[in-house]
Amino acid sequence: MASQKLRILVTGGGSGGHIYPLLAVLEALNKTIEKTRLEAEIRYLGASGRYRFLISSQNVSVIDITEAKIRRYFSLKNLFDIPKFILSLFQSFWHVFWFMPDVLFSKGGPGSLPVVLACAFYRIPIFIHESDSIPGLANKLAAKYAKKIGLAFESAEQFFDSRKTAVFGNPVRESLFSGILPQEETKRVLGFNSQEPLLLFLGGSLGSERINDFVLNNLEELIKDFQVLHQTGISNYQSVKNEAAVILKDYLEEEKTRYQLIGFFEKNYKDALEAADLIISRAGGGIIFEIAGFGKPSILIPLKEAASDHQKLNAYEYADTKAAIIIEEKNLLPHLFINQVKDLFSQPIKLKQMSEAAKNFAKPEAAQMVAEDILRLIKL
Repeated sequence: MASQKLRILVTGGGSGGHIYPLLAVLEALNKTIEKTRLEAEIRYLGASGRYRFLISSQNVSVIDITEAKIRRYFSLKNLFDIPKFILSLFQSFWHVFWFMPDVLFSKGGPGSLPVVLACAFYRIPIFIHESDSIPGLANKLAAKYAKKIGLAFESAEQFFDSRKTAVFGNPVRESLFSGILPQEETKRVLGFNSQEPLLLFLGGSLGSERINDFVLNNLEELIKDFQVLHQTGISNYQSVKNEAAVILKDYLEEEKTRYQLIGFFEKNYKDALEAADLIISRAGGGIIFEIAGFGKPSILIPLKEAASDHQKLNAYEYADTKAAIIIEEKNLLPHLFINQVKDLFSQPIKLKQMSEAAKNFAKPEAAQMVAEDILRLIKL
C-alpha cells in the first residue's frame, strides 16, 4: 500500500467561501497522507482566480480552466457564459484524461461542475461538500454523480439523497488556530487598546458595500464606546479609507486609532478573530464556522441577494443555538443596531453564553473527517 501513489483531484472556486474550506481539506489531506506514509499527487483543476498562490502553497499543482458561472435566472451574461462552460468542459475532459485521478473532491462554485462531469464520465469516485443550508446550483447538479456528499448544515439534508450524505460541519483551516496569542495581546498587535471592547466588521472576501456604508454613516457614534476593525473588501478599501479620513479629520490622533480598516486579511485574520469581542458579519457558511471556531459572539447580517436566500437560512440555523443575533438588512437601522450592541456589552453573562454556544456549534474536526472519507473512496 505504501508504494502505491495516489492521484487526488480537487476543484471548487469563485469566492473565499469555496476556496478556504477547500484549503482546510488540503491541509488535512497532506497531514493524513504524511502520517500514513502514503505517496500522493494532488492537483487542483478549476477557476482558482486570485487564490492560485494559496492553493499551490499546499503542495498542489494548479491547473486553471475557463470560469463560467451557472445562473438560476435569466441574464444576458449567460450568452457569454454558456460558450465558456462548453470550453471549460472540453478543458476538463482533457486534463482529467491525462491525470486520471483515483478520486475527485469538489467544493462547488464556478468552475467545479465541468470537472465533476468529466470525472463522472471516466467513472472516477466523486465527493462533494456543501457549505450552506441551501446548496449552490453546481453542487445540486453534481450530487447526481457523487458517491459521497458532505454537509455543513443539517437543514441541507433535505436536498440530497440521504444514503450519500453526512453532516461534517464546514472545514476550517487548522492553521487558523495555531499559535494564537491571548486576546489582549492580539489587540495590541493590531494597534488597539487591549482593555477596550473591539467590534470586528466582516463583509466577506469581496467586501460588502452596504456594511461599509453603514459603518461610515455611524462611525462617530461607534467609536465613542467601541474600537472598530473594519474589513472592507479590496476593491472598496481606498474609497472607504478616503471617506473615513474626512469623517475623522478633526479627531485627535489617539481617537483616530479607535478605527482601523483593512481590505482583505492576508496575514492577521486569526489575530482579528481572536481580538474581537463581537463580530458583525455576513452569513456565509464559511465565516459562520470560523466565528464559531473562535467562540465569538456575533451579529449576522444576511446578504438578501444570496442565491435562494441561503445566508438567511444559514444565519437562523446558527442563531437557533443562541450563539448569534440576526439583524436583517431591512432592520439595519443605526439606533436599533447601536442599542443592540450596547445592550450586549451591558450583559457580560449573555456574551459568555453566546461564546459557549458558538464553541458548541463549531466542528473543528470537519476537515480531518472529510479528508479521511476522501481517502476511503479510493480503492487501494
